[in-house]
Amino acid sequence: MKVREIMSKDCKVIDPNTTFQEAAKIMRDKDVGCLPVGEHDRLVGIITDRDLVVRGLANAKEVQTGKVKDAMTPKCLYCFEEDTIEEVSENMAQNQVRRLPVLNSSKRLVGIISLGDLCCKGSKETASEALQAISHKKN
Repeated sequence: MKVREIMSKDCKVIDPNTTFQEAAKIMRDKDVGCLPVGEHDRLVGIITDRDLVVRGLANAKEVQTGKVKDAMTPKCLYCFEEDTIEEVSENMAQNQVRRLPVLNSSKRLVGIISLGDLCCKGSKETASEALQAISHKKN
């Protein structure tokens, strides 16, 4: 099974200059825990709800004026829509991440795949193995 068959296609890309508050509102309204960050039609990072708190608010950044670029993970990992779910599951496990932006062959964002997608739409066994590896702390 390919990533394109189970990924979430409805993903909102935000600008690096988006405020923390705007990003949080989008996450709330879309009921998501992360947003891809793009600039000039290219993926430049990813911001999670945890990033907003740990890298943003905990570092005394203001919610109304702090910018996503100050808290996002730059040069984020990604996968391609033609990758198999086994490849993506292994990638997630090795890098201990729960979601990956999905790019097409032109490196344009086309969706996001999450551990939940793997579990609910893919192979429960594959998702279980990924979750176990993701949850195991590296020394």
